[in-house]
This record gives sequence, C-alpha cells and structure tokens, in this order.
Amino acid sequence: MKFSFTKVLLFSFVGIIVIVGLAFYAGVLTKQSLDDGKTEADSKRFSIDTNSEAVTEPEGKSPGQPDIKVDYAKDEWATHGGDLFNRRFSELEQINLETIGNLQPEWVTSLGSSLDMKFSGEATPIVVDGVMYIASAENDVLALDAVTGEKIWEYRPEIEEKLDTVCCGWTTRGVAVAEGKVFAGLLDARLVALDQKTGELLWETEVADWEEGYTITSAPLYYNGKVYTGVAGGEYGIRGRIMAYDAEFGHEIWRWYSIPAPYEKNGDTWPDDENKNWLHGGAPIWNTPAVDPELGYIYFVTGNTSPDLDGSNREGDNLYANSILALNAETGEYVWHFQQVHHDIWDLDPTNPVILFDVEINGEKKKALGEAGKTGWIYFLDRETGEPLIGIEEKEVPQLAEQKTSPTQPFPVGDSFVPQGVTEEDVERDLSDDFEGKIGSIFTPFWDEPITLKPSAFGGANWPPSAYSPETEYFYVIGTDGYIALTRQDEDAYEEGGMWMGSIFVPVTDAPVRGTITAMDVKTNTIAWQVKWDANAYSGVLATAGDLIFVGHNDGRLIAFNAKTGDEVWSYKMDAGANAPSVTYEIDGEQYLSIFAAGNSLAGSVHGDKVYTFKLNGSWDGTPTDASEGVNGEKITTSAEPTESESSEDTTGATSDSYEAGLSIYEGNCLACHGNLGANGHNGPNLQQSKVAENYDDVVQRVTNGGTSMPAFQTILSEEEIEEVARYVNEVLTKADE
Repeated sequence: MKFSFTKVLLFSFVGIIVIVGLAFYAGVLTKQSLDDGKTEADSKRFSIDTNSEAVTEPEGKSPGQPDIKVDYAKDEWATHGGDLFNRRFSELEQINLETIGNLQPEWVTSLGSSLDMKFSGEATPIVVDGVMYIASAENDVLALDAVTGEKIWEYRPEIEEKLDTVCCGWTTRGVAVAEGKVFAGLLDARLVALDQKTGELLWETEVADWEEGYTITSAPLYYNGKVYTGVAGGEYGIRGRIMAYDAEFGHEIWRWYSIPAPYEKNGDTWPDDENKNWLHGGAPIWNTPAVDPELGYIYFVTGNTSPDLDGSNREGDNLYANSILALNAETGEYVWHFQQVHHDIWDLDPTNPVILFDVEINGEKKKALGEAGKTGWIYFLDRETGEPLIGIEEKEVPQLAEQKTSPTQPFPVGDSFVPQGVTEEDVERDLSDDFEGKIGSIFTPFWDEPITLKPSAFGGANWPPSAYSPETEYFYVIGTDGYIALTRQDEDAYEEGGMWMGSIFVPVTDAPVRGTITAMDVKTNTIAWQVKWDANAYSGVLATAGDLIFVGHNDGRLIAFNAKTGDEVWSYKMDAGANAPSVTYEIDGEQYLSIFAAGNSLAGSVHGDKVYTFKLNGSWDGTPTDASEGVNGEKITTSAEPTESESSEDTTGATSDSYEAGLSIYEGNCLACHGNLGANGHNGPNLQQSKVAENYDDVVQRVTNGGTSMPAFQTILSEEEIEEVARYVNEVLTKADE
C-alpha cells in the first residue's frame, strides 16, 4: 500500500474542522438548554403578580382549538360535567313540567360493593354509545347497558385496605371516556386506562405515592388527546399539582405545581425558611377541571393550605392555595389566578368544579366563569382575564398577629347563599342552654379560645357540583348552613404521610345542620329563589331544557324543582342517600334519568349500592339487577359481606390488642366523620373533648340510635360491634389528647 503524507494532512485537517464544528454546535445546544432552564425558573406561568394585570399569551403556538366545539349535553352524558364547560345542563325536554308526573323507575342495578360507612357514593355516571360507566366508592368501575342496567363488564382494582391517607372517607367522583378507553383515578394515586368494550387494563401510571399523603378522588378529564388529573391530600402536607397524561400510553406530558418554589413568581407568598412549608403546603386539586378550547385554557380550583388551621408559620397570602386558576391546556403554563381566601386559616377552600358560560352583561357579551365557594359566595370572573365579572371588593377584616392573618379578604358584590355569621338569635334558637362560647362571622380569627363561626369547613358549597342553565341564566348551587367551633392546639411537626391540621375542627354537638338550594342570577349575583332544608344539601345539581332541576336528598329522595320558581314538582324515594349528581340521556327517542344512590359518610345518610334509572312510564318490576358477580360467576366479597369462613367464627375481641376490634370498626365506620384518633373529622364532633364520649353507656346509645347528623348503626353493626367501638371511643379516644 502506497503511503501519502499529503493525504494524511488533508484528512487530518478535515477531521479537525469537523470536530471544531461539532464542538461549536454542542456549545450552542448547551447554552440554549441553560437558557431554557433559566426561562423555566422565571416561567410565564407565574408572570402575573395579581389578577388585575393584563393576561399575556404564553410564548409559542396558540393553545386554541377552535374546531373543538362545546355543545350542551343532549343524547349522551359524555363528560363529568356534561360538557367541557362543566355546565351540567341537558337540552333534552321530553321530561318536563307537564310530563314529570309520569316519571317512574325503568331499571335498578346493584353494584355489589361499598356498603361500609367509610364509603361515599359520589360518582357521576358517564353514558356514551348506549353504555353507562359508573364507579363505586371502592373504585370498582362497571359498564352497564344504559337501557336495561345489565352488566357488560367490570374492573375491580385492588386498593390497599390499610390506606389511611384519605381525609374524608373512601370515594371517587367518576371516570372519563374517550379514544376507546375508560380513564379512572384511584384512591392510591394511580391513573388507569381500561378498554372501553371489555374493561381490560390497558395502562397504569403512578401519579404519586399514597403513603406520602397523595390520593385521587376526582373524575379525570379527557381533552384533545390528554387526560388531566390533580391530587387530593391537603390535610397531609402534600404539595399540590395537576398533570396531563398522554391518553394513548399514559406518559406524563406536563405537570404544574400549585405552590411555587421561592425563586418562582409569587413564591414570596410563602416564607422561605428552614421549615420549607411551601414544599408541603397543601393546595390540592381535587375537582374535575373545565376547558375552553377556543382560548386553549384549562380551569380549576385549588384546595386548602397545610396545615389547614394554623397560619402562624406560613406568613403571606400562600398562593396558589384557595384559588381559581387558568393554565395553557397544551403546555401547563400559568395564565392567571384569582385567590378567594388569602392566608386561609378556616379551611374555606374552594372545592366546587368551575363552570364556564357565555352571558351578556350591560349589552356586552362576556366569556364568564363561576365557582361556588365554601365561603357561601359565588365568584363570577371573566375567564379570559380573571377579572371580576360583576364586582369583588377587597375589604379589611379582623386581625390576629399570632395567625399572621391577611389584612383584607375578597367580598363579592351580591348575595351569599348561606349565612356567614353566628348571631345571638342563632345561639338562642340552635345551641344548648349552657353555651357560653364566643361567636363570630366569616374571617373572624381564632387562637387558644374556641370561637363558633359560620360557614363551617363543610361549606357553603362543597364538592357537589353546581349547574348553569342558559334558559334561565341562573347558576344553581346547593349549600350547607352549619356551625363550627375552631381553636388552636399545640402544633405537631410535619411528618410525611401524617395528618397535619395545626388546630382542631369542633363541629358543634347537636347543633342543627341545614341546607340550601339556590338559583343565583349570573348577571347580578343575587338570589332569584331559594329552598331551605332541615338537612344539608349534598348531592349536586342537574338542569334541563324541560324547565327542571334535579337534586338528591340525604333521606334518599331524588327531587325535581321548577327551574324558574323553585317549586318542588316531583320526588321519588330510593333505598339509600341520594348524595351524587344525576344525569340524563336519550336512546331510541326516549329520555332517561339516572343517579347513583349509595349514601355518604359525611352526610350521615343510609348506605347502599344501586344505580336508579327513570323514564316516563317506567316499568321496573321492583327487583334490582345484580351486578355483584365476578367475571367468572363468583360472588364479589365486600367488607360488609364476610365470606363463609369469616362469618362462621366469632372473633370479636379475640386479638392480641384488646382494643383492636373496636379500632377496626371505628376505621370502617367512624373515621371519615370523626377523624384519626377522634379529632379533625369533617362532620363529627371531636371525640377527644366530647362529653358524650366520656360515658360508655351514652356512646352505646348514640352509636345505636344516631344523632343530629349521625346515622343510627343498629341495623349496620351487631350489638357486640357497637359495644366494642363504644369501648374504644370511651377508653382510648377520650384520652388521646392527654
């Protein structure tokens, strides 16, 4: 082989040029990457200091999808809120004021699960292509024939029985259906996709770790190839977040944290100290968002700060907790926010799903948004800018230095739909003769001495969704009018996965709890009509073009009201609490109306497991369809239905721990309302400080016969079980704070 020194030099020179060129290109990429990182730190998702600044479009391609039209629900109920705007209004009118008297059950199906008191049936059925998809509180998902109620398939996931990071009982609010899949968020913070025709598991994604306090209770949202879900867990010191996942494979596309880091925009609304409260400051996202495809924005609300009731170590407004938010639906970039409660110490976080609607005010067409808060107000905003639509005034409020309270709070112009203060007349009418405590109103701060307030942390409006009717231009919201006493306790240190409240919820024992069903005029934010109940309203609202709205009652009634006047025009009583929203759909020219009547722990209502479906002149024969058989014909076993081997032997008290049986019964039936170790439940009094709990016989009597908002357990628990749980309450929980 002939050697050429000239060629070697030539190739060497070319090689050097190539290497230098590659190095230069790599340097450009590195600089671009670093610049991108810097841009992310100063991301435009935090580019607006307050909700009064002009909104600027995020950089890059417009997120708008004008070809995606948002029509009102009609033949199907295809999304959790009926449409992408969450309006829960159906254009069907076969069932109307004239025909409502002929509405009768057509079929009833028993799902065969979730009968223990810790379960709450809150799911909205989804109806697509003649099939209903429903989720039980145990996170079972079933597909039913929407005409007959017969089971088509089932998916019954295995959820860790010892899962103890659920603040308010086991539940789910439903599923999403799209692209031939059924999407469900599970309590143990998994997101799954099932085959729409067979129920086969297609993919599964771990959204977060439940042992760190994260759970999923909301129905996911499908939009434009993505599945969106947030996480619950504000009582467990989580850092809230919402994520978008690829619908085909389950890969995460983007995530947005609802608490900014110190170096991000509005990160200075949390203290940046050694406690790093912003890392576990709450702000969960546990409601189903709404989307405006034309703008390309996704809207949702964030939950409470953590610790809920102690603001002494988290000075500042604590953004973006307690806020309505708009993000770019494609990228997750921040667009705008509006905070309903600054530096919340009352657990008055917004939990109701956001509703989008278009309305003409003072001759100008507005893209509007409404959200019903626990505060008892509806917050109406311009959904393009986040500006108040009608008027919201920042007003000075009482101050308490120890709680680092905010000097002002937002007060919407218009009416509240529940009372917002406790009066001397309230004390005389509703509270015991020996009541001597302090009373206050919304935003009254508290410290060591208990103060009794309204509204309670239960609401106002809680999770049960509202509805909007374009025919009446009313916003229909259900609310709770109840008392709560708040006081501070010695603060426990944050512990991952442990409940972290900061103070004590003390629902006032034996004080009445009332409910409201209210039609609010969206142009004035004033009450058009209101119905009051001697029980909390806790189900959600369906509005229809038949001039009707449908609301469920704790006593099991599904009730129809005249949408214009509030007059009750029809009701039907089912065998369990009606504590979930109803839906309507049409198949072969006939309109159907369905509701999951399964009871609710926090409402104290009778539990069940049935879907009731009605139509005009319905012909149900009184025998429910049984969907409790497994895929191979075997009977599904629930915690309320022991197997033969379990039921044949009495094991009450036969444990190494003499209180283990009582603890097990308590966790299955009482924890959701009364809380861990008897404190900080969401509807029951603090058992550590209860006079009733101090006497064993009184506890037995109360568990057996129930109370003001507590169900009677005499038909749910055996005499031995009542005695065991009473002993646990009397001998263990009353001493838990010593």
